[in-house]
Amino acid sequence: MARGLNRVLLIGNLGADPEIKFAPSGTAIANFNLATTEGKKNANGEWEDATEWHRIVFFGRQAESCRDYLKKGSRIYMEGRIQTRSWEDQSGQRQYRTEIVGASFLMLDGRAQDGDSEGAKPREASPGKPRSGSRQPSDSRNMPEPPKNNFPEGDDDLPF
Repeated sequence: MARGLNRVLLIGNLGADPEIKFAPSGTAIANFNLATTEGKKNANGEWEDATEWHRIVFFGRQAESCRDYLKKGSRIYMEGRIQTRSWEDQSGQRQYRTEIVGASFLMLDGRAQDGDSEGAKPREASPGKPRSGSRQPSDSRNMPEPPKNNFPEGDDDLPF
């Protein structure tokens, strides 16, 4: 029998700055709400926005990237999985919370953040090998420069 698939892909905006906590083991945990909006026709046939709120949690290095780069209103693309947790509250009632456990995110904002002059380029935070001393998610500034054009300056050598 085939296994199931638990995968979530969302594009939305943060409703508030991420809340950062640390587990006793020292692992960073980031929590925030993400709003996704789609257009729907109402009973009168007019278009209106319908917004859905999602509770998001990231762990480890991705949580640290959330702390360093995301803020209220940030637009992101994220991937993750749905998870429902349960616990007993102080009055003995069973409580449940369904949230999306993030695996990676990509910033879609065109704004510069924290003095970054290249704010129009999306940045990605995803699992991978730790970079020594760096907390920045992967981005185009970590890529090597493409080779320079070595074509001759004049038209004399062109075959056409």
